[in-house]
Amino acid sequence: MKRLVVLSGAGMSADSGIRTFRDAGGLWEGHPVEQVATPEGFRQDPRRVLDFYNQRRRQLSEVAPNKGHLALAKMEQHYHTTIVTQNVDDLHERAGSSRVLHLHGELLKARSTGPNARVFPWSEDIVLGDTCPDGFQLRPHIVWFGEEVPMLQRAAEVTAQADVLIIVGTSMQVYPAAGLVHYKKEGVPLYFVDPDPQMAPGEHGNLEIIRERASVGLPILANRLRPGDSG
Repeated sequence: MKRLVVLSGAGMSADSGIRTFRDAGGLWEGHPVEQVATPEGFRQDPRRVLDFYNQRRRQLSEVAPNKGHLALAKMEQHYHTTIVTQNVDDLHERAGSSRVLHLHGELLKARSTGPNARVFPWSEDIVLGDTCPDGFQLRPHIVWFGEEVPMLQRAAEVTAQADVLIIVGTSMQVYPAAGLVHYKKEGVPLYFVDPDPQMAPGEHGNLEIIRERASVGLPILANRLRPGDSG
């Protein structure tokens, strides 16, 4: 079975009604990035940071996977499909995708601030006083600015194994995630699904641009990539 790898970003979830964190002014829901998405911000005001992600977590119950998520899940019938996502929601999993690698963490997990950094499933608010079994305060299981991306090497390995590569909902302009496309093997078909693509057709070999939102473009592409047709 051929390997399909999907690199997904915020535009994928936006079609389900999840607001993108960062606006045109660089603020995250009205907050400077330094306040809510850095280790320093957490040390300075942990309550504010916890509340910020508690709001994001609560929003998950108000949204559902869109047709793009569902189309990718169905591709597992025809391809060994792995999704490498920058998103921290669980919409890919709820749609039925079984191999999802979260580069930037997951809202539905909490992490100990202790030296072992243990991770736990977590669906409720995280508040001050919530601790791991070793007594350390819990924090969101989110990769903040200035922190290493633990899954990056694994994501690079997965991308290098792809027989078909799809990029959707991300401009692929922000590193380190943007560098993943360079691990694609020469000659592997690359599809970029975006209504306002920042890639030029000649920028990457075998690139085809589908100028649609994720919920529209992915079902179209999935219909094309049926068994025996990888480009």
